[in-house]
Amino acid sequence: MSSVTRIEWTDATWNPVTGCTRTSPGCDHCYAERMAKRLQSMGNPRYANGFDLTLHWDKVNDPASWRDPRRVFVNSMSDLFHPDVPLEFVKAVFASMNSASRHQFQVLTKRARRLPAMARQLNWTPNIWMGVSVEDDRYTWRIDCLRQVPAAVRFLSVEPLIGSVGQLDLNNIDWVIVGGESGPGARDMEATWVRDIRDQCAETSTAFFFKQWGGVHKSRTGRTLDGRTWDEFPTAAART
Repeated sequence: MSSVTRIEWTDATWNPVTGCTRTSPGCDHCYAERMAKRLQSMGNPRYANGFDLTLHWDKVNDPASWRDPRRVFVNSMSDLFHPDVPLEFVKAVFASMNSASRHQFQVLTKRARRLPAMARQLNWTPNIWMGVSVEDDRYTWRIDCLRQVPAAVRFLSVEPLIGSVGQLDLNNIDWVIVGGESGPGARDMEATWVRDIRDQCAETSTAFFFKQWGGVHKSRTGRTLDGRTWDEFPTAAART
């Protein structure tokens, strides 16, 4: 069974890959790296390699056994498009998602440059959502890579938001998730950065989801913005 999660914008996580390497400033205080080391110290066999990238072939076909439909965040503990994940493995994960049409799979990457070429070799059934991380205005170029992917839903994870993203081109982007960094060493997020993104989403009719203010104690800061929660989801209609 997939793992139940506290991540607000999904129902469960599935990790056919674990471990990763840092690639941009958003990775500086990676929660997955902290968690992997903790699980390794606890003797969890999935994390015998700590946070070294590890392929779990025996997990690839797990979705076939999940009876109840759910939203599934793919590789919350890694990045499916990491350069050390071979195309053969990515294709196997996609085939598994293709076959499990009752679920929605949310795939997120920071390795956006790998997306356009690989996308042509993958089967993008309507239940596969594709997203890229954008932590500040230095990484908005990832959005252009995402636009070349024929996913039914394209989304941005603007988390951790560590600086203004400026004016976003939200053309053919269906969903934007925004959140502040949390945990040890968490960097501050300014409310003006969040409001600017929310207002841009409103202007383009793009679904907006505010995940958290974050901070060292994120339970204290909560997730309300201007007196309300923002839990918008995209319409998962296939593109033609």
